[in-house]
Amino acid sequence: MGSDTRRSFVGRIAALTTFLSAVPKLFAQQTAPGTPAAGASQNIPTGDAPCRGSSHTHNGIYYVSGTGANDGYPKDDHVLVTDPFEKHVTRTMDALKRSVERAGSNMDSIIHLDVFLCLPLADTIPMPTAKARFDAHKAQYDALNKIYGTYFSPVKAPSRACMAVEWIPGDSLIEIVGSALVVTPPAPPADK
Repeated sequence: MGSDTRRSFVGRIAALTTFLSAVPKLFAQQTAPGTPAAGASQNIPTGDAPCRGSSHTHNGIYYVSGTGANDGYPKDDHVLVTDPFEKHVTRTMDALKRSVERAGSNMDSIIHLDVFLCLPLADTIPMPTAKARFDAHKAQYDALNKIYGTYFSPVKAPSRACMAVEWIPGDSLIEIVGSALVVTPPAPPADK
């Protein structure tokens, strides 16, 4: 299988995974205008940073949309693609943890995660080619695994897919999409 064929195949798998993770959200939105969805969807804000999607709860499952290294952080605490990859992973995992906890879940109740990694695209950083590019992605994968495992109890890590992509929005080198069981639903806001 040629390199271009593999890239095309991996690109199709990444696109399919992204589409399939959005399917529950699409079905949740299939209600008449003005009618609350069954299971009462709940949008969870991600803070001052740009939002790439709408995390929500539906039928006891919290769906986490694209969480990156700058999500949930104020604009004055913004990381760049030139910052160390490990910093991107730690900030993304911290943002994921805060997000699932606000929704009434926890890291050990996460069902599945899709993790997208990309190499830094910056004028000051040359893009590796051929085997050096593979090695750079492998180094990211290894660094991800060292940090990732610290966020879950032993033998409680969720199923996971990990893909290398060309670009992730928001100056992040990592983005996570997933779902978690809601174990303690948050109290509804009090009417004023």
